[in-house]
Amino acid sequence: MDSRDIDRDGTRLHALWQPGTGTPLVVIPGVMTDAKGWRRVAAAIDRPEPVLILNRRGRAPSGPLGSGYGVETEVLDLLAWLDRLDEPARLLGWSYGGLVAIEAAARTAAVAQVIAYEPVVRPFGAAAVPALRAATAAGDLDRAVEVVNLDVSRYSPEHVAALRATPAWALLRQWAAPVAEELAALNAFTPGPERWTDVKVPFDLIVGEHSRDGEPYGVAFTAVQRMLPGTAMHVLPGQGHLAHAEAPEQLGLLIGGIIAGRAA
Repeated sequence: MDSRDIDRDGTRLHALWQPGTGTPLVVIPGVMTDAKGWRRVAAAIDRPEPVLILNRRGRAPSGPLGSGYGVETEVLDLLAWLDRLDEPARLLGWSYGGLVAIEAAARTAAVAQVIAYEPVVRPFGAAAVPALRAATAAGDLDRAVEVVNLDVSRYSPEHVAALRATPAWALLRQWAAPVAEELAALNAFTPGPERWTDVKVPFDLIVGEHSRDGEPYGVAFTAVQRMLPGTAMHVLPGQGHLAHAEAPEQLGLLIGGIIAGRAA
């Protein structure tokens, strides 16, 4: 993949670009990952259209979150990327990125379709923000990763201990640095139900079978679903919230099928 960069008000924004022809797909990852973490999903989609995978703020080589950071910042960043494309794009947002994608679609005509994989809305993980801020301020990113996994995602201590023994832990430490402010921004943002229900582009929501109806991701998914009545829903068998890392080919095939169905 090639690198792409834009500048928005003095902040560098970086993305990975997979060339192709047709309606571009813009991927907006959530927290605790970056653009590289979505390359295998993009490859598995197996369609001719170009793919742009964003490195949101807080993920090198993009710039920092910056002062006054909020969901509004992320939406304006996404709109700046859309301005650089020659035609309306499809959006694929995961988790926090799903919220950003839906909100952006309510503000521009430059979106042709939204696919949101387990998007999250407030209230979500707000109780963990003080502990995350304390860990980040102390430079204890190991503790920050633990808080994200134990108190936000609600994985077991055994799961976290096993994760800590893997090479992935070093990457999670890196991505944990902006999480406190991202969670705070998510919980400070009130979605506009009127704006969302007025959006005319097709919406497709994806939920993992293991997340469905459960805490915390299934509950957040249901809340989004209620704000978008009539939206198509797709269940990803045998998966939860992390299919981009644990089953990227399966997730990519599902996304490719959704795009093909809408294109037809």
